[in-house]
Amino acid sequence: MANPVEIINKVMEQTAKAVEEQVDAQLSKLNEMDDDDLERLKERRLEALKKAQKQKQEWLSKGHGEYREISSERDFFGEVKESKNVVCHFYRNSTFRCKVLDKHLAILAKKHVETKFIKLNAEKAPFLSERLRIKVIPTLALLLDGKTKDYVVGFTDLGNTDEFSTEMLEWRLGCADVINYSGNLMEPPTGTQKPGSKFTKVEKKTIRGQCYDSDSD
Repeated sequence: MANPVEIINKVMEQTAKAVEEQVDAQLSKLNEMDDDDLERLKERRLEALKKAQKQKQEWLSKGHGEYREISSERDFFGEVKESKNVVCHFYRNSTFRCKVLDKHLAILAKKHVETKFIKLNAEKAPFLSERLRIKVIPTLALLLDGKTKDYVVGFTDLGNTDEFSTEMLEWRLGCADVINYSGNLMEPPTGTQKPGSKFTKVEKKTIRGQCYDSDSD
């Protein structure tokens, strides 16, 4: 019977050899490039950086990069029209869980400049709340290209706990493709849920009714 230690050492040697071969291949490729090739590569990278910086500045000019409150329904339509990705928090001052969401959304707004993060007092937007069928407060409306794609209603999708992590909310927004999420969308972040919290599988929601129910009541 083979010695387990010998097997492990052999696997490690094979892995190290494979990595070394990959590095050697990349170095060989670089050595074969002449000055013109290197210059073209440099120019492409510089152009990509310029393009990314220009896009970022365009987003910032449209109010991305910060979590802002808008004052009216008219403002909502204007904000949504000019941005591809929008997260809108329908809140109520008397609902504690809205303040919990505020904290996480402020963090994500700075991290995900590609998406606009705004909030609107549902009680001051009766027409819009009825049109989007907002019933439970808080509710996040997730919009792509001016159309509502998904909702995060209360904290059900976040483990049914007030102590969910920013990473959990980030993952949930990533599932709706409203932010550029680099993690694993197949499962929520590990180590972010409190013992006893429950996670509900994400699925499309239909919200009916006009009265507001508080998710934290």
